[in-house]
Amino acid sequence: MIASRTERINPFIVMDVLERCQELERSGRDIIHLEVGEPDFDTPAVIKDAAVSALGQGKTQYSHSLGVLELRQAVCDDYKSRYGVTVTPDRVLITSGTSPAMLLIFSALLNPDDEIILSDPGYACYPNFITYVDAVPGYIPVFEDAGFQFDPDDVKRRLGARVKAILINSPSNPTGNLLSADRMKELAALGPTIVSDEIYHGLVYEDTEHSILEFTDNAFVLNGFSKRYAMTGWRLGYVIAPKHFVRPMQKMQQNFFISANTFVQWAGIAALTQAGKEVDRMRAVYNERRHYIIDALKALGFGITVDPQGAFYVLANAGKFTKSSYDFAFEILESAGVGVTPGIDFGKNAEGYIRFCYANSLENIKTAMGRIEAFLGDYRAP
Repeated sequence: MIASRTERINPFIVMDVLERCQELERSGRDIIHLEVGEPDFDTPAVIKDAAVSALGQGKTQYSHSLGVLELRQAVCDDYKSRYGVTVTPDRVLITSGTSPAMLLIFSALLNPDDEIILSDPGYACYPNFITYVDAVPGYIPVFEDAGFQFDPDDVKRRLGARVKAILINSPSNPTGNLLSADRMKELAALGPTIVSDEIYHGLVYEDTEHSILEFTDNAFVLNGFSKRYAMTGWRLGYVIAPKHFVRPMQKMQQNFFISANTFVQWAGIAALTQAGKEVDRMRAVYNERRHYIIDALKALGFGITVDPQGAFYVLANAGKFTKSSYDFAFEILESAGVGVTPGIDFGKNAEGYIRFCYANSLENIKTAMGRIEAFLGDYRAP
């Protein structure tokens, strides 16, 4: 009999979209991918060279379960230079991507029936991790006209004896919006532990991102290399944790994962210390695409009240066209040959929205917008 915990995991709809895209491509269709949140850039050469060098030096055995000390120190140095916060290496745990990091955090922090507050909309996989450890996602709607930011007063009203933590993600997937420093400070002052997913830091355009560690040490930081450094396939992430949580998380790491790949960790050091110019170049290209796609979507009739300032997403209001984001996304795919993600993948409060990812060439984005314009010219909502 299949374990009941697996029944609580919802499908990741964006993967259904991607797999249908791939089916259409195999049949000969030309599909433009604006659905999956993966950088379209190659990993910078300096990072790849560091991995090759590490392999050549025989750095192919297990590392310390917390991670290579030099990488943990580089993470601390990065947070000091970017945010002015002091972190010590004994608070850093290197993981094989941020997904294992989430599993470690939620397993160490949440007991059965504990509640953690999430925004709706939010990243589709968060609640699956939370329910997997028998805890409870506590959703608070966030809204377009407020830039999809948490209202600290709403969060305060939602607090109760079961609430153990508040999860924030700034810049956010799926919205691309940031939490302001003032709101982060207010959330930190409410009392529960903050879990801050900072994976899109470094991809912010006309604003400034803030780390939760600027406002409290009662926090876990999730971060990694996939988005900022175009290293999705390298599977390298990290947690910065309160010191008393490190040993429990380390014991789980030792048992479940042993350690992150050693030579990949040495590539991570090069990313943090040598790849800044390449990150700047990628960010400038993303920003050009961001400006174009926001203007194009508005011209097509999609609603964007507050322009997203980070990551590489736009969550656009499609209420003018449909009440079912799922059906609408697949109609765009089948008719226009453009993969997009239905808002319902990110929560009930995102129904009626479509997420567009601009991690694709400007040429392809322009073609995609033209195809969607033609599709909408013939579209008749059910």
